[in-house]
This record gives sequence, structure tokens and C-alpha cells, in this order.
Amino acid sequence: MKSVTRSLRILEAVAQHQPVTVGELTKLFGLPKSTVQRTLVTLNEAGWLRANRKDTTRWEIGARVLAVRPAALQGSSLFAAAREPMIRLRDAVNETIHLSVPDALQCMVVVDRVDCDHAVRTFHTIGDTSPLHATATGRAILAHLPRTDVDELIDRGLESYSESTPAEPDLLRAELERVRADGYAVNRNQYRPDVCALAAAILDESGTPLAAVVISMPDSRYDAERLPEWGRLVADTAAEIAGRRMGT
Repeated sequence: MKSVTRSLRILEAVAQHQPVTVGELTKLFGLPKSTVQRTLVTLNEAGWLRANRKDTTRWEIGARVLAVRPAALQGSSLFAAAREPMIRLRDAVNETIHLSVPDALQCMVVVDRVDCDHAVRTFHTIGDTSPLHATATGRAILAHLPRTDVDELIDRGLESYSESTPAEPDLLRAELERVRADGYAVNRNQYRPDVCALAAAILDESGTPLAAVVISMPDSRYDAERLPEWGRLVADTAAEIAGRRMGT
């Protein structure tokens, strides 16, 4: 049992400090380097950890961990409340609808999806992650977080994924002001090429964002004139999910 406990603690430490080296973990736990390395390799083989793409000497959380959270959410009040409204939203716009939750300020994680019937459509695997600042789903969440959280995200650095990514602090803050004013966020090719989305936050009783519901479509079907209509639909769906979750 000691080895299981040690593995879980190392897994938690990687999640907290990622990307992290063997040496850093050795110092943190006061364990032999060989013991930490062996544990990391075992967790990697099981899919719980992976080597960082830019620096393979550093470790980070793997896809298996990200997939567990969506599975756990399936019995939650949020998941149950969201399913039917998501289907109705899909029927109204005939585009892919997905539900994403924030993993602190690290990323957004897709936890549910309802597909449209177009032959060409966007696709999001359950467990997929995306950055908060570069996506509609992430900015829908950021717009409802305290300014200190937004400042913390900005201080970490904003990666640019396309020419239109709001990777400058002033640009991001201006985008978040628009989200608060409109009630929904818009992403046109700001993260992935030819992928557009509109998203609205699902808030709890205190106004804290729990998740975001999203309309996702290829750029070929994006129509700026329909933004007010789509925005109203996604915002109304988010409000309905919040109400159903609270039993109102």
C-alpha cells in the first residue's frame, strides 16, 4: 500500500507543479531519484503521466487523468441538467454542442458533446483540453472570474495560436468586457484554424462559473449576421442548465 500511496502523491505533485523534473520531485519528497523515476515510468505506461512535448525531461498529467474527470461528472447534477438543453440547442442550430469545465486556470476540459448531422462538422473528443484565453469556452469562464484570477493567467504568459488570438493583456481584457456586455463569447479561428464557436458560462448560485456550453462550427458556416441569434440561444441554454441544476 505504501507504493500506491507514494504513486498517488507523486501524481498529485506533478499535477500541481507540471511540467516538473525528476530532480524537483526528488527534492520535494526526499526520495531516491531511482524510486521517483520508476514511479513516473509506471504512471506513464498506464497513461496517467506523459513527457512534456517541448522538454522531455519534464513530466505532466496524461490524457487518462483528463478522461477520468468527465466520467466522474456523468452522475453529477451539472451533467444531468445539461444534457436535454444541449440536445435542444443542437436541434435549433444544427451544429456541434459541447460542455466544458475549467481545470482551475490550467485549461478547459470537454466533458460532453452532442453532434450535428452535417457531413462536415467540428469534433471534440471527451477529455480534450484547450487554453482559456484563446477560446470562446475559456473566455466565457474568465469573464466571470475575479480580476486577480485573470491577472494571474496573464502573468503566466498568453500563447498566440493564430494572428487573431488575444495574446496581449489589453486585448484579452477588452474581449472579456465584451463577453460580460453581450452575455456570450465568440471565437473565430483564434485557437484552431477554421474552427469557430460561441459560448456562455453556466453559473452557480453565487455567480461563480462552473462550466460553459458551446456552439462549435467550421468557419465555412460562420455567419456574423447570425451572432445575435446564436448568442441569445447559447446564453439562454446556459441559463436553463443553471436553473435545472439548482432545481428552479
